[in-house]
Amino acid sequence: MQTRTDLIEDLMGRFPHIPREAVIKEDLLRGGMAFDDSALTDNEGGEVKPKSYFIFSFDHRTLPELGSAALRRPPEEIVLTGGPYELRRTVVSVRVNPDSPYRVKDGGDGVLRLYLDDRPIADVGLPPMPEYYRHTLGNGKSVMEVAPTIQWGYLIYLTVFRVCQYFGAKEECQYCDINHNWRQHKAAGRPYTGVKPVDEVLEAMEIIDRYDTAGASHAYTLTGGSITSKVDGLAEADFYGRYAKAIEERFPGRWIGKVVAQALPKADVQRFHDYGIRIYHPNYEVWDKRLFELHCPGKERYVGREEWHRRILDSAEVFGPRNVIPNFVAGIEMAEPYGFRTVDEAIQSTTEGLQYFMSRGITPRFTTWCPEPTTPLGKMNPAGAPLEYHIRLLEAYRATMEANGLSSPPGYGPPGAGNAVFSVSSFMDTLPAN
Repeated sequence: MQTRTDLIEDLMGRFPHIPREAVIKEDLLRGGMAFDDSALTDNEGGEVKPKSYFIFSFDHRTLPELGSAALRRPPEEIVLTGGPYELRRTVVSVRVNPDSPYRVKDGGDGVLRLYLDDRPIADVGLPPMPEYYRHTLGNGKSVMEVAPTIQWGYLIYLTVFRVCQYFGAKEECQYCDINHNWRQHKAAGRPYTGVKPVDEVLEAMEIIDRYDTAGASHAYTLTGGSITSKVDGLAEADFYGRYAKAIEERFPGRWIGKVVAQALPKADVQRFHDYGIRIYHPNYEVWDKRLFELHCPGKERYVGREEWHRRILDSAEVFGPRNVIPNFVAGIEMAEPYGFRTVDEAIQSTTEGLQYFMSRGITPRFTTWCPEPTTPLGKMNPAGAPLEYHIRLLEAYRATMEANGLSSPPGYGPPGAGNAVFSVSSFMDTLPAN
């Protein structure tokens, strides 16, 4: 019977041009990792930066099923080095799965390591508690709740609207647990602000600016659920844009401003730019027409795939193609019951989408799909997509970029194995170092 070690070593051998760091990172992202109690944090009272649940759960179990990992949070991210594969520094977002063959634990000598099939394969570094997390807002809220940072401190993640107005089975994206994540945190009694007031965001940003003396934070992302009507009396562009306007007026040029929102009409996109946003992420989620309609029923109903793509191209006229970076969820192409049956078919379809955008100067990026258990696709596909799909996607992604003369997109930190900080997929680890 093939072990997980056999699988990753087989793929490392078959795809030697893909960094071995990326093979392990993709496997951790798609299947999660387990934590011994010795590797859990003391939440915000400890020395380790805890997982903030900044938008989705990115876990393979619900909070009530996580046991001690729900009470003492795991770290936001881990960094892997060394071991038998001689890993270069690799930053990985934490996705908890108590049943994973990967486990983070103290081997008895006071050193945390990542174990696979009970064999140590890497030393594990934990993110230090940033000084700005030790300070609270005037109303007592934590900076971690209002303005958490990810990617080893590079990105301030501002989920200013914690739910999505695509609601219910006929509208919610079938892989997305944003609404459930909101519900589970509220049910657990955790602070989880639905709509973050502008003044609270500014106060949290002031604390970060004051105590981030090393200048680790370089960008902020404004995001949240899709808005199909209004929130606080504002449609989507003005709702999210008001935060950018306030941040840019208070901290002109301090951070790169990014927004993840729907693909909006060009006039709304122009307003984002006018508010001070410099990078726009109108995520297209999955390329295949049939799968988009099935997996993203709300987006298909309100906007439609073809119009979504037209708007992405139109937005390049506002921001410039290089600054339009739509995300797709890598792996849902192969999700039962509707997805492609073979890796070949899935890669061919996804590469077609990459070529469509990259040939126009737009560089998509992707998040490795985590099959969260409360979502329809997560329930039916607890193991996610095959690891081979993810490795071949990295190969196709880099090849398509090179064929179109593109380089790593802005706002994601440095590229290259050993350098990258983008933690929710390995695309930056796989691109050439600058």
